[in-house]
Amino acid sequence: MPERRPQHARTAVVPFPAQAERLQLLRALPTGRSLLIGFAIVAGAVGLYALARVTPMFAVQRIEVEGAPPQVAAHVRAALAPLEGTSLLALKGAAVNRALAPLTDVSGATYDRDFPHTLRVVVRAEQPVAVARRGAKAWLVSASARVISTVPLGTNRSLPRVWLSGAADPQAGAAIEDRPALRAVRALALARRARFGRRILFVRPGEHQLTFLLVSGLELRLGDVRAIRLKLAVASEILPRLLQSGGYGYLDVSVPGRPVAGVNSQPAG
Repeated sequence: MPERRPQHARTAVVPFPAQAERLQLLRALPTGRSLLIGFAIVAGAVGLYALARVTPMFAVQRIEVEGAPPQVAAHVRAALAPLEGTSLLALKGAAVNRALAPLTDVSGATYDRDFPHTLRVVVRAEQPVAVARRGAKAWLVSASARVISTVPLGTNRSLPRVWLSGAADPQAGAAIEDRPALRAVRALALARRARFGRRILFVRPGEHQLTFLLVSGLELRLGDVRAIRLKLAVASEILPRLLQSGGYGYLDVSVPGRPVAGVNSQPAG
């Protein structure tokens, strides 16, 4: 009878599911060497950034101004000149705003860093719409009713005149406080936006009556400031025909649905 050899049983270690997940997680974790390299890269980047902030590497050497007429652009460059030499990386918007705040001919501005050495500023300039007058004094007033500056008499002849009724002189950089004149300036700003095509010589403001005197000599009576956009639109349609016909002294659109034109500048009654 043949001799039987003993058979050896085969064994294998089967990991439990939780143990298998831990093994996969350990394999996914970065090694100590890769962590060391990563930390070195981050530290180097931070160091280079800090160095660039305090060295002339990205210092402001040129200031470009866009969106403003030459005179306003010159004011902006002069106001920002103290920022030259500042690193573009260290430059803050608050510093730009502080430098431009005293400029009465600037309504607002945004800036952008144009590396390596250029600060680009986009300016919203104040748009003058009128010259406010009192006696021998005159002030240039913007569409926002803000006083831009004092001006000599006889200048800015293309802008309509608005006479002030209050006693206090307006201050540059502040809004005019004379209420009738304020309503007149706001009406002129709307006329400008609506591209009102007739040059306005001056505005006669009243408590409940606003009148534009055109260079043709014709009066445009707007009444109060309610529905002013509609009144200006109606006047824009009618005025060319009146001026072509000639002989008319006024156009009254205080009731825009019933405009009235007359010969006399001050009709009877």
